[in-house]
Amino acid sequence: MKRKKVIAIIPARIKSRRFKGKVLTEIFSMPMIGHVYKRTALCKDIDKIIIVTPDKEIQEYAHNLLGATVIMEKHKYQNVFDSCADALKKYQEQTNTIYDIALVISGDEPMITNDMLAMAISPFYLEDDVKISTLMCPIPTEDEFRNPNTIKVVVDVNNNAMYFSREPIPSPAKGVVGIPPLKVVSVSSFDVQFLLEFREMPPSTLELIEDIPVLRALENGFKVKMIMNEKYTMSVDTPEDLEKVKKLMEEDPLLQRYLTSLN
Repeated sequence: MKRKKVIAIIPARIKSRRFKGKVLTEIFSMPMIGHVYKRTALCKDIDKIIIVTPDKEIQEYAHNLLGATVIMEKHKYQNVFDSCADALKKYQEQTNTIYDIALVISGDEPMITNDMLAMAISPFYLEDDVKISTLMCPIPTEDEFRNPNTIKVVVDVNNNAMYFSREPIPSPAKGVVGIPPLKVVSVSSFDVQFLLEFREMPPSTLELIEDIPVLRALENGFKVKMIMNEKYTMSVDTPEDLEKVKKLMEEDPLLQRYLTSLN
């Protein structure tokens, strides 16, 4: 099978609603966005990485200290995928390069692994009609299940998403025996042409109500293929999350592949 050309897009901004400046907050002597970039670079399936940001501070760090390609893009949209689509269109035109898959990795996912990224793009080699895929993993605690910062998902028998919500789903009223709660990992793969078309769709009602970008695809009738990641991972939404992630990453073997020393 012909290898597909993959571009990884890492959106990041200073003005996070719940934790301002989090992507530049240090984890083991490196800003969070640095971990995301370095770990993304470990995936051999990726041909190019770009960081998309509206902020000069992130641009300067990423360009000067990471050597990353940075696309400055104003945060004009509520849906982060729209900003990524604009940046991708701009970069493809600048470089006269066309990609097959756009892998969107949130700048607050410092625990990603190269294996996770490879899994995220795997459906595009296995099924002909995949337009978008997203990683998911089990939710291990009641607190996380009820946390509105955690985006939950329920899937059908083929692991296609049925719905996403910040509320606990499925309803815990009668218990969830036999249906373990699942959460979204902010790693999504798009067919590049579909991402550009997605940008042209108006914001959907459920997308705005739930504040979950991928609901636009479901509401417009497109399947979202969910990929199970059995390894627990955690994004950083609050300062409390940051401390938990630092603890979880203490024994992470990937750190030694890109950090020369640990504090």
